Parts: sequence; structure tokens; C-alpha cells
Amino acid sequence: MPESKKQIILEYCRAKAWERIGRQEIRALENELRARLGAKTSASYIAGVLRAAGKNVEYYDRFADPPIEEPYASRLRDLLEFHDLASAEASLRKLDAIYREYRDASDRAGTRWVRTLLQKGKLRASSLAANPRVNPQKRAEKAEIATWFRIWLETPDLFLDWLDLRKVSEEFRRLFCP
Repeated sequence: MPESKKQIILEYCRAKAWERIGRQEIRALENELRARLGAKTSASYIAGVLRAAGKNVEYYDRFADPPIEEPYASRLRDLLEFHDLASAEASLRKLDAIYREYRDASDRAGTRWVRTLLQKGKLRASSLAANPRVNPQKRAEKAEIATWFRIWLETPDLFLDWLDLRKVSEEFRRLFCP
């Protein structure tokens, strides 16, 4: 059975016994993955795998997941999803509920982390929507999802009502309800 990217990353890191992983180590892992798999792997993916494994990663870019502090990390882990419209809506509804809970408790750090996740989602969805290698229908879906994130970030108190109206609009139905 061929090794997965994740396995290669973790084994290589273990073999090097790195205590701290920065830009140089990420580049070494990119080169190792390219040599072994023949494909380019994003630095943000590598950083994410290593962070999830509990490694001390000191690498940040606009696509990498932010290192969220506890107790927020446990609660917000894996909540940002936008594989399709349904998963994006479910994710936004969950994050919105958590945001409101933090806001009602005057927890500024909690509300900031929710907003940070949604900003990251907007950036990633926008990037996929602009990528010509992505299927045109999927690009349209990601552009729609990026708009959802943008609207939430601009007007969180109105977002859920806006989303309900958007989903019954003629334009939305024409684009996403065959």
C-alpha cells in the first residue's frame, strides 16, 4: 500500500527529530514529498498536519490554519467546512451559534477566533473560486460560499435571515438547484 502524504510528513519529521518547524523545515518536507510522490504539496497543508500531530510549528501563511489557543481550539476544531453548499451552511450555523454564545458571555477572544475561522474560510473559498483548474460548477459554488462568509463577517446578526432569503431567490435556484 502506498504511503500517504500525511505518513511521509510525520515519518520524515520524526526521522529529523525537529523540535521547531519553520519555513526551512517546511521547504525540506515539500521537496521530500515532491521526490517521493512526484506532486507538489502546499506548505499550509504540511503545517496543518504537523500542528495536528502536536508539533511546534512556527510557520504561518494566509492559507495555514491559525494556531488557536485552548479552550477554543478543542471547541472549534473541524467546524469550518465547505465541501459543498450544505456543509458550508451547516458549518456557518454551528459557528454562528458559538459566536453568539461567546458574544453573550462577553468573551472577546472566543468571538475573535470564530471570526478568524470565517475569514480563513472566505479566503480559501475565494481562492478555489478563482482557480481555473477547478471545475466551473464547483468554482461557482465556492464563489457563492465565499459570499456567504463575507456576508456573515459584515453582518452576523442578519446573516441567517439573509441566507434563508438567498436560498429561495431565483438566481440561487437557477444556479444551484437543477
